[in-house]
Amino acid sequence: MPLFLCFAAAGAAAENWQLRPGDTPFAQAELQALPGQSFQFFDGGESQYGRNGAYAYTYSAENGGGTAWGTYRIARDGSICVDFTNGFNRCDLYVRNGARVILVTQKGERFPVR
Repeated sequence: MPLFLCFAAAGAAAENWQLRPGDTPFAQAELQALPGQSFQFFDGGESQYGRNGAYAYTYSAENGGGTAWGTYRIARDGSICVDFTNGFNRCDLYVRNGARVILVTQKGERFPVR
């Protein structure tokens, strides 16, 4: 399933995240450093976090290509909540587990970052 379709209500409590042993949510300093960064996923998709709260998710060619646009904000629990221009929204949590960075959705789906 493409990452974009994994949407959920904004503002979930931290205890609702389905974390695994070794998962450490991004620290506040890492969250504050998001503007200007992008993350590439193993399915070929890429999340881009703009400096003014702009967000873009670009699908791989295998997943139909194209880009979903929106805005993002950092929630109190450290999750990144995105409101897409098409009306969908979702919150995701970036964690570190060992040397790996992983995006965890509220459904518990895990998307490792390259």
